Amino acid sequence: MKILAIGRNYAEHIKELNNESSGEPVVFMKPDTALLKNNDPFYYPDFTNDIHFEVEILLKIAKEGKYIQEKFAHKYYEEIGIGIDFTARDLQQKAKEKGLPWLLAKGFNGSAPISEFVPKDQFDLGDLNFSLKVDEQIRQQGNTSMMLFKFDFLVSYLSKYFTLKKGDIIFTGTPKGVGAIEKGEVLTAYIEDKKMLECEIK
Repeated sequence: MKILAIGRNYAEHIKELNNESSGEPVVFMKPDTALLKNNDPFYYPDFTNDIHFEVEILLKIAKEGKYIQEKFAHKYYEEIGIGIDFTARDLQQKAKEKGLPWLLAKGFNGSAPISEFVPKDQFDLGDLNFSLKVDEQIRQQGNTSMMLFKFDFLVSYLSKYFTLKKGDIIFTGTPKGVGAIEKGEVLTAYIEDKKMLECEIK
């Protein structure tokens, strides 16, 4: 399986990082070794001292497809989840300054904690609330109505470049409020009011 991720998909997050909107999705990948499942703890690596949390709604691809028309894209995912895109912001900034890829900043071991997946038909995907707490304090709140690029568009767009396969995961972008993590903190992620993910920083 592969992990495809979308950057700069919420306008307020673009502003808080002083980025520019590109007019089309910013796409990057994480290797499968980035996955962190079952509420396992995250161990802070020694190559960075500035890791940020970015909470995101996830789509799980249900069947293989490429060059998917947007009107049919909803047939290619049946479940959603929530995840955290851990980003080594210091490494990312160095890469951005030099015009280099973000892989080291985004794809390191454990950089993609994910929840279990649940049927999408439980939710209104166009008006879906999600949030992240750090030590019980809300740090990020988002709603999918604020996305610049909606789920079906993203599935269609990505399928032009990559054959989407069953089990692939799409990180769909983070809202404003990202911030640094510290050892000892516990991060909890929610879809609506349902706790979906917990991750302790060690």
